[in-house]
Amino acid sequence: MPLDVTGDSVSFIGTATTLIRLGGFTVLTDPNFLHQGQWSYFGQGLFSRRRTEPAAQPADLPPLTAVVLSHLHGDHFDRIARRELDPEVPILTTGQAAKSLERSGFRACAGLRTWATQAFTDGDATLRVTAVPARHTAGPLNLLLPAVNGHVLEYQPHADAAPLRIYVSGDTVYHRELASIHDRFPRLDVALLHLGGTRVLGVLLSMDHKQGVDTIELLRPADVVPIHHDDYGMFTSPVSNFLVEARDRKAAAQVRLLRRGDSLPLTPPVGGHRGHQPADLR
Repeated sequence: MPLDVTGDSVSFIGTATTLIRLGGFTVLTDPNFLHQGQWSYFGQGLFSRRRTEPAAQPADLPPLTAVVLSHLHGDHFDRIARRELDPEVPILTTGQAAKSLERSGFRACAGLRTWATQAFTDGDATLRVTAVPARHTAGPLNLLLPAVNGHVLEYQPHADAAPLRIYVSGDTVYHRELASIHDRFPRLDVALLHLGGTRVLGVLLSMDHKQGVDTIELLRPADVVPIHHDDYGMFTSPVSNFLVEARDRKAAAQVRLLRRGDSLPLTPPVGGHRGHQPADLR
């Protein structure tokens, strides 16, 4: 069924797939529409069966302004997305992923280097998407994995408005280059954190609960939405661990745990600031 969404919001579809609505702009992140029980190819010879059912399919979505894609693994861009998404939709991703998707018939791919920005306009409103640092793992193994982007979305309904900023982490581990995101964007309204603690041969490939809270403490977003945490067997760090870690460390953010199909209303910052509040562990 189509998602029942009105107003500025982020809706959780499943895995790292969210639908972000900001004025006249609609952005889809990391489209993974495989059904519960179907197998996904993660790359590098790794497969995993999906444990959950997504809240929507491509036919349920409204017209898209863009797709924001962390990287080209099967749990982020799957065979249903390849088959059913509009080949003309702009896809903002890494250069490596853009070239591969172009070979698959997508005609509006943009490979963004770190700190590169793509802008969209709708009357007086502007949406800017900036690629920010991300790293799939630490050490030499990172050379064998695809390049990864994080992204910051900045929405202004008019030129004089303070921007509403959304950080989408992508599949990254915690590393020192993340500090430069805070330098560039000292105020973040919402962070969509890819968690799950994906491990291969003991090596961490996405943030676990401890690194997730490390990232909150570093970037200090007002609200945090944990995503990418329980959909596949390779995810070893359940979201419950993250909620406990955020509570025990008194993380300076509200943690908004969304069920698939749930939406979080997005409120523009007043005067350019939103106050930090204790974590909400609902």
